[in-house]
Amino acid sequence: MHNKIRIYTRPEQIPGLEHGSAVTIGNFDGVHLGHQTIVRRAMAQGLPAVVMTFEPHPREFFDPARAPARLSSLREKAAALETLGLERLLCLPFRRQLAELSPEDFVSRILVQGLHARWVLVGHDFRFGGQRRGDLALLERLGARHGFQVAVTPPVCLDGERISSTGLRQHLAAGELARAERELGRPYAICGRVVHGDKRGRALGFPTANLPLYGRKPVMTGVFAVLAETSDGRRLPAVANLGTRPTVDGARAVLEVHVLDGAPDLYGQRLFVHFLCKIRAERRFSGLDELKNQIARDVQEARALFQSPALRQNHGL
Repeated sequence: MHNKIRIYTRPEQIPGLEHGSAVTIGNFDGVHLGHQTIVRRAMAQGLPAVVMTFEPHPREFFDPARAPARLSSLREKAAALETLGLERLLCLPFRRQLAELSPEDFVSRILVQGLHARWVLVGHDFRFGGQRRGDLALLERLGARHGFQVAVTPPVCLDGERISSTGLRQHLAAGELARAERELGRPYAICGRVVHGDKRGRALGFPTANLPLYGRKPVMTGVFAVLAETSDGRRLPAVANLGTRPTVDGARAVLEVHVLDGAPDLYGQRLFVHFLCKIRAERRFSGLDELKNQIARDVQEARALFQSPALRQNHGL
């Protein structure tokens, strides 16, 4: 049983750091195997471990139109880190004041005064402070001045390819869910709370649990075989549509989940939707009858996938 992770927004909120901490800094989008290696290394230092990240992502702050789609929300990120046993996630609100903080002040105020850092782990291309003026060499000089050690994390590779959030986005967009699952160490998942929708799925004979994405750009679209995990740990085989529903002129992306065998009442519940296999791309149909027939075929294919011995063994079904 892992201890429950706590999310803090200011370093001085975190208790128990008076005698030092081990800190690692990054966006940790997706919490893939590379990120997991970093976090475990920080947790192995014999000091309270703190993962520091930012909300929003700095690229979303400076250039939201060109920022890449997120692999994980803060809640999804925290859930993945919690499975590693991490207890302290520092999520600094990325606003103008933080963006303009000098590298020296970032280190003295946040790492030294706030976190009492004695060991700091970063990537080889780490940049920090206003206008990204701080680099690894400066961090090492400041560490020597303030009494903390700087460590650099090497890349983690799979089949000769460096695991990265960028690469994960590409694999997911291409429908390569098995590859993404290997790089994550778990199926890719989206978390959301079920809300009342337009009941169109129910009218078609395929009721769905609707999870709005609230403007979040999905990294992939299509129809998928998924496991819908409830807050009490039930894992329900299901088929899901992730996208804008072009046949009914949907404008915003939404995640719709049709549980295959007798859906319980899921309204108001928080679901983790684990994506196992892509069935097809999202597309526009000529009308609701064609859409209904296609959904029936999707459900049939999803049922067949869930009967696969390999899938059932890999996911403990």
